[in-house]
Amino acid sequence: QVELIESGGGMVQAGDSLRISCTSSSSVFSAAAMGWFRQAPGRGREFVAALNWNGGGEVYTESVKGRFTISRDNAKKTVYLQMDSLKSEDTALYICAEGTVPTFTNNWGHWGRGTQVTVSS
Repeated sequence: QVELIESGGGMVQAGDSLRISCTSSSSVFSAAAMGWFRQAPGRGREFVAALNWNGGGEVYTESVKGRFTISRDNAKKTVYLQMDSLKSEDTALYICAEGTVPTFTNNWGHWGRGTQVTVSS
């Protein structure tokens, strides 16, 4: 059973920065694409960012381009999301996902439970 554990969420003010992390127990983490999603209250799950097994091929949803950066450390089996210039509309539960193949294809095999990020204006 693969577990993805997110951490680093919290309450910040608009304009602040925050880095969240997701650590995987998967034995094939270094061969899988990884992604971040978010879900705000009353809304569906939204794709935020993803990258390939080797840290390349970053993709972002339009609303976070230039503000968020996804990265990974395969030795630590961890993926990060650096969030800068946070806005109130970034408030959500942030959930990481592990892909089924090495490159981003929007196919996800495992999901975490999420870490809450709240941005006050």
